Amino acid sequence: MKKVLNISLANRSFAIEEDAYNRMREYLEHFRTRLASTSGTAFGQNSEVMEDLESRISELLLQEVGTDGRVVGLDLVDRITRQLGMPDGAPEFPYTDDARPEPDQEKPRKKVYRDYDNRRIAGVCAGLANYLDIDVVLARALMLVALIAGTAGFWIYVICWIAIPKAVTPTQKCEMNGLPVTAENLARYSKLQKK
Repeated sequence: MKKVLNISLANRSFAIEEDAYNRMREYLEHFRTRLASTSGTAFGQNSEVMEDLESRISELLLQEVGTDGRVVGLDLVDRITRQLGMPDGAPEFPYTDDARPEPDQEKPRKKVYRDYDNRRIAGVCAGLANYLDIDVVLARALMLVALIAGTAGFWIYVICWIAIPKAVTPTQKCEMNGLPVTAENLARYSKLQKK
């Protein structure tokens, strides 16, 4: 018989076995120390990455156990921590040197966001270029031609500016670039956010 705990992770409630809880807590602490040592970012940015990581763990747990009250076990926690990895990409935490994290089977789908890091005005052209896999200069040239051709180009830009959300968090930046939301990618975008 195993002890079961009720925890809250990213504002979601889960029933988790005690050994699985201890493993997840160790992973999060290990991740936090590795993130602080590798990124050198400010505390607020590290806490944002940790919130994104906890949110991603919560999403993965919901995919596996759903909302029907099933208990999270140690094997599921190990699988999730292997999938997410560490911020510098090293598979150190609960695995040995020869056990690499499992790669995602399917490529994540891109989502449309305004790329505020590469913006000229609002990041609409940069975000659309990223989503459509075209050069940002081409997207800006097409938008300029549409603007010169008539007022429709202006209204298209304004509507996109209002309708397309801005990529702010590291998770959104991973989704915008079609990258899996792993610890390494979250840490990379938190470093870019610092600059």
